[in-house]
Amino acid sequence: MIPELKKTTEQKMNKSVEALKLDLAKVRTGRAHTGLLDHVMVEYYGSMVPINQVANVTLIDARTIGVQAWEKPMLAKVEKAIRDSDLGLNPANMGEMIRVPMPALTEERRRDLTKVVRNEGESAKIAVRNLRRDANQQLKDAVKDKVISEDDERRAEDDIQKLTDRHVAEIDKLLAQKEQELMQI
Repeated sequence: MIPELKKTTEQKMNKSVEALKLDLAKVRTGRAHTGLLDHVMVEYYGSMVPINQVANVTLIDARTIGVQAWEKPMLAKVEKAIRDSDLGLNPANMGEMIRVPMPALTEERRRDLTKVVRNEGESAKIAVRNLRRDANQQLKDAVKDKVISEDDERRAEDDIQKLTDRHVAEIDKLLAQKEQELMQI
């Protein structure tokens, strides 16, 4: 029972860290990258699909993303979806292709984004700590039901705490990297 509990807890903690990585990838720095548009949804014949299913997303240069729709009528819908997204981007339709220039970040905007990143990190840490609490509660219930001994419970709690510490340290490292990336000009 204890090895199973540790394994599932670790898997859930890993998922929390992966979710944080995805959230941090959406926070834009001064540079352009194609992953920035991954969560932009476009209406395609009545259903909402990710932009990369209706268009080719490429980098034109360090500060410009190029989006080329596979069907000519989709250009306007793709442009509207990018403009309406929460990214604050202003795409320009060039006939065959949409150019998405990345505006330079001001110092104030960088600080705001740093706050957003810290908030995301704190949410991930809370998720990891909640998983620790749930695992410890399951251990306490197992002791109460006399499935495991108190010594086993104590050892398992120590192992789960080590898991928690490791994941929190990884989250801190990811946050530090992203903050450094944001403050870089």
